Amino acid sequence: MVYHSSFVDEEGVTKACGCPLLPLKSHIKGPAPASEQDKIDIVDEAITFFRANVFFRNFDIQSSADKLLIYLTFYINVALKRLEGCRTLAVGTKAIINLGLENVPVPGEAGFPFGGLFALPQSQEEAELFRNYLKQIREETSGRLLSCAYRPNGTPNKWWLAFAKRKFMNIIVPH
Repeated sequence: MVYHSSFVDEEGVTKACGCPLLPLKSHIKGPAPASEQDKIDIVDEAITFFRANVFFRNFDIQSSADKLLIYLTFYINVALKRLEGCRTLAVGTKAIINLGLENVPVPGEAGFPFGGLFALPQSQEEAELFRNYLKQIREETSGRLLSCAYRPNGTPNKWWLAFAKRKFMNIIVPH
């Protein structure tokens, strides 16, 4: 059974491209509202559920927050693929930073992995808002993922990096 997001109440949450811009426990600047540090956010959910959800080829969407969970699961898969050959935390951090510097496509642009899942932006402002949110949430996810993918002594955690070989929803992850 697929794990779904617990963020089903969308009252008062800004949306872009049919996706809620959920609060984050983040110090990274961006359009996401700040969340309380002691509460679970969507990045925590994505990392917690990743190793179970990555095995599924189909994902029944129960709320629009599930779309964000799907996107983050795919992004974690991409990040783990980049970390696969990195033998130390320092090299892994450099790989993740380079991944963060890449262009972040939005629905309707080439390279966006889930074309039919997210609505097309209605304006350039909405596209930029969504792009900035995705950039912020990717950076936050990357930072938290490093603490899972590497042990405190800086060596790779094979119980996480083994999942780099998985294909989420049968999508081939580019190197």
